[in-house]
Amino acid sequence: MTAKSMASANSTSPPSFRFKPPRQPMLWAAGAYSAGIAAGAHFWRPALWWMVAAAVFVAAATYFTRRRSQAGWTIALTSLFFIGALQIQLRNASTSLDTSIQPFADHRELQMTAHVTRDGRIQPGALGEVRQTLDVETEEIQTAAGDVLPLHSGVRLSIYTQPSREPPAAITEPFHYGDRLRFSTKLKLPRNFRNPGAFDYQGYLFDHGIAALGSAKSDAVEHLAGFSGNRLDAWRSRLHRAAVAKVHELWPAPDAALLDAMLIGEEAFIDRDARVDFQRSGTYHVLVVSGMNVSILAFAVFWTFRRLRLPEIPATLLTVILCIVYAFVTEVGAPVWRATLMCAVYLGTRLLYRDRAMVNALGTAALVVLVFDPRQLFTASFQMTFLCVLIVAAIAVPLLQRSSQLHKHALKNWDSASYAAQLPPKVAQLRVDLQFITSRLALFVGEKPAQFLVRRIAAFSLDAWELLFVSVVMQLGLALPMAYYFHRATTMALPANFIVVPLMQLLMPAAVAAIGLSFVAFWIAKIPVALTTLALHGITGTVHGLGGMRLADLRVAMPSLVMIVLCSCALIAAIWTARHRARFATAGIAALLLSAIAVSFFPSTPQVRPGTLEVTSIDVGEGDSILLVTPQGRTLLIDAGGPIGPGGSQLDFGEDVVSTYLWARGISRLDAVAITHAHSDHIGGMPSILKNFRPAELWLSLLPPSEALDHVMNTAQSLGVRIIHHWQGDDFNLGGARIQVLFPPRDWLAGSRPQNNDSLVLRVTYEDTSVLLEGDAEKQVERRIAERSHPSANLLKVGHHGSANATTTELVDSAKPQFAVISVGTGNPFGLPRIETLDRLAKAGVRVYRTDLDGATTFYLDGQTVTPSVALPE
Repeated sequence: MTAKSMASANSTSPPSFRFKPPRQPMLWAAGAYSAGIAAGAHFWRPALWWMVAAAVFVAAATYFTRRRSQAGWTIALTSLFFIGALQIQLRNASTSLDTSIQPFADHRELQMTAHVTRDGRIQPGALGEVRQTLDVETEEIQTAAGDVLPLHSGVRLSIYTQPSREPPAAITEPFHYGDRLRFSTKLKLPRNFRNPGAFDYQGYLFDHGIAALGSAKSDAVEHLAGFSGNRLDAWRSRLHRAAVAKVHELWPAPDAALLDAMLIGEEAFIDRDARVDFQRSGTYHVLVVSGMNVSILAFAVFWTFRRLRLPEIPATLLTVILCIVYAFVTEVGAPVWRATLMCAVYLGTRLLYRDRAMVNALGTAALVVLVFDPRQLFTASFQMTFLCVLIVAAIAVPLLQRSSQLHKHALKNWDSASYAAQLPPKVAQLRVDLQFITSRLALFVGEKPAQFLVRRIAAFSLDAWELLFVSVVMQLGLALPMAYYFHRATTMALPANFIVVPLMQLLMPAAVAAIGLSFVAFWIAKIPVALTTLALHGITGTVHGLGGMRLADLRVAMPSLVMIVLCSCALIAAIWTARHRARFATAGIAALLLSAIAVSFFPSTPQVRPGTLEVTSIDVGEGDSILLVTPQGRTLLIDAGGPIGPGGSQLDFGEDVVSTYLWARGISRLDAVAITHAHSDHIGGMPSILKNFRPAELWLSLLPPSEALDHVMNTAQSLGVRIIHHWQGDDFNLGGARIQVLFPPRDWLAGSRPQNNDSLVLRVTYEDTSVLLEGDAEKQVERRIAERSHPSANLLKVGHHGSANATTTELVDSAKPQFAVISVGTGNPFGLPRIETLDRLAKAGVRVYRTDLDGATTFYLDGQTVTPSVALPE
């Protein structure tokens, strides 16, 4: 072959392959880094192992990347994986929380000097009591022995009045950041309910720098002179208080409470019922400062600056600065700072005219957040914020760009005849149709009005379609995390958000403008105040109307692993197909729709053992809640926990403790519920259980006068739950288990108020094994049962939480249990269980389990033997 022919051959050979990296490299980088964090959190390896692996892959990536090869890109992502794994393990190994106060958190009396790190929040309590909750950092403590120790730990302090001794006005003025205090207190360690699915309260406090909990009487708190703390934080606290004060000056109390939460993140004035209404309607995101608030504010500010002819770069910088100031004032923490970071990155990349800047900006912001704090990856707030933006950027925006955004071009250059020739055929046809309508309408109203009306109506219709489409895609994509974290199928979220989101777009800038203008003069703020009020009432009306519908309260159990994988695959498919042909994009949206329907309306399979009688004592602290699952899978819940005494609690035991355990087990419906007696620690959580699990039957016995009992019965009747009264002598079958009612008899008189001896006592039997459930029955009832019924039982649920006035020798000798379980709270003030009770059980050879030590404890009765199982072993 000649040189000329060789040259010709070379000129016709195909070009060498050049690898093109993905168009959203930062999103891929964030994904690799997140995968490394997840791996490092669940698969421990020595830090040196991760470090060496990261160094090797970084070096290899540097070598291959110079050649722009696919291997270089893949190795670079792998190096980020190892760096993420290394960081989470280093972060977990080095804790910044000072726990030096915890050895003294044993309920002993301490004299403490501390300074406030979070402003006090004042809330009314029961029986005229007023409480103030604040965070403090200790400076020194003095023990009862007189020892003075310098300690610097975080404590969440509750200061309360005693109405019989002092007026509530004693603490109506909250303490502020930097105030120094001296007070007498008793400390305790924060405790989680030790049930599968329980909220990690200890971790929550840990993230806020709290090592112990304390309480103090208001008359035992002395306000010392001086200031201690960070001046920048003091300014933030002062700005936050000023904003809250302005909100309460401008709006009446009910509106101000909602606006505090929506605008500034101040939730002290929001009651639980308001939260539930927003949760039921799927609009809870508007009640808390979130990414949407920051986005709306940034858009309004940027749009205003651009309308004032401010150049794009100064407008962008000022918008970012104002968003940072807003995040600084809210005191919400990580969620609003994440949103601010994402907004800043997006506005910055927008200046560079980068294609698909929103998706890449999302990856950049996520990577920065995770580098700063890798533990954020495991929080619901981070995951849902990231997912919301990803759904909009990667699914909704590409599809809208090929539909409504394209059709909006038909409304531009209205008077240009040549412009239509440049448009795609379908868009050009829409333009012709609109012009035809305009010409006909002009015969009645004139040319200019006709053009104005047609173009405005068309633009409004396209905008409404975009809002509806984004809302639909958002709700479909969020169905899995809503079911996983909140156990809700937000059936009303779509229509609610279709109304609420536009109103929030009016409320946010109007409210911020009203607050800002009120610092100048109140009369100037009247118009934005009126607009804010109008938008707020529209939001609350929508929330109450749609959230009050029965369909809005659909609760779901924890999705199975298979369902999680399927929903995740559907979301990935929708993202991948969004930029492909219409039929592929439609298939992706259809897959997302089917996954949302499946996770919302097809319940998980309950985690039960068929052919056995299960008895589980759920950890509800100082209360009772027992789950029975019969051999044929029927479910019965006896009691639902609750607060001790009339003082109440901000915790709804039915919603926050018992329901979360049942959902974690995959249980979404109960066949029946029973109430042993009407004391608050047994009945307090039952209304939420009735609403969440819609049982077919509610079992009761004695009905002493009780407002709480009336509330439960009214709730049951409103839900169509059948109320059944059981008495001594009732003997029936439930799903293969025999249930005998041993107390009370029909002629037993109820007192003027609920008592322990009102308790419904049940014996449940499966073949040759049985359990005796006696509620809070005391000696009088126990001796009667032992004398008349002579019950035997392999398992005894100890009466009255192990107090000395129950678990008599007569009952123990009659039942002869192998096992006993005591439902009791950790460090309870009653000293339960009592030593004498434990001694009686020990002498009888009974093996005792306690929820304060063992958490949720399950016993499996297979007809021959009893097998205990502790859900969360130490």
